[in-house]
Amino acid sequence: MAKAKELMPEKGMRVRNWKTSMTLTVLMLPAMILLAVFNYGPLFGLLMAFQDYSPFKGVFNSPWVGFDNFVWFLTDAKFWQVFRNTVIIAFYDLIFCFTAPIIFAILANEIRNMAFKRVMQTISYLPHFLSWVVIGGLVRSLLSPTSGLVNNILGVFGVEPIYFITEASMFRPILVITNIWASVGWSSILYFSVISGIDVQLYEAAMIDGAGRIKQTWHITLPGMASMIVLLLLLQIAGMFNVGFDRVYNLYNPTVYEVGDVISTYTYRLGIEQHEYSLTTAITLTQSVLGTILLVSANFISGEIAGLGLY
Repeated sequence: MAKAKELMPEKGMRVRNWKTSMTLTVLMLPAMILLAVFNYGPLFGLLMAFQDYSPFKGVFNSPWVGFDNFVWFLTDAKFWQVFRNTVIIAFYDLIFCFTAPIIFAILANEIRNMAFKRVMQTISYLPHFLSWVVIGGLVRSLLSPTSGLVNNILGVFGVEPIYFITEASMFRPILVITNIWASVGWSSILYFSVISGIDVQLYEAAMIDGAGRIKQTWHITLPGMASMIVLLLLLQIAGMFNVGFDRVYNLYNPTVYEVGDVISTYTYRLGIEQHEYSLTTAITLTQSVLGTILLVSANFISGEIAGLGLY
């Protein structure tokens, strides 16, 4: 009888745990369905990379061509030009666009006037909510050779109008600077949250020891941000071959294809304009595989050197 009474609480605990698990499962079910439909369902379309796909024949009836699509773009000089542009722009993003939010967050943390600090942060977030179509229009208007603000200012000093958007040597800097302006505020939010979680007593102890603001930043703020920096760096490296389609497409033109055409815009023209569905699928699949290899490699190196990583 005593044993039966002891087992009853355990049975009640199991029932409660089961109900809790079922409740959480039901709550998670819509997200799992969306993930399956929009993330795993389309993986079926990867079969097109090994076919001469025709929308009229469908995936099951289109002829198989093996690795012909991969061989075609890997031996195409145009693709390697696009690949080089993608790597160069991604490298610029890694150097400038990735570090800009870190610097911005550290500098903003030094502001002592809280009202001014909040206003500045709010203003810096605003560009994130603008479409790249709008941003592209603003940049084109500012850099217009006839009515643009930049050329008007240069004209005051006797400089002839410059066609910034059509100058191949200027396109990549314009792309990077525009991306910094559009994303620095929003990208710094995570760094602000990490900085706010650093123990204030560390700064007080450093001040007692005579450490200035630079030393406090170097020995306290940056180490406190290290885990978040590594996490976002790994994600940035994983997406190196996936340079943003929107910003390039809304800023480039045929005169700068040589330096501005990237994999995403190249596959868009092949797939949408030239209807090369199998070829673009093969390129995208290769792009994803390379991104995965970069992520795994960078995560391994980060784990070996710094002891930090995604997993």
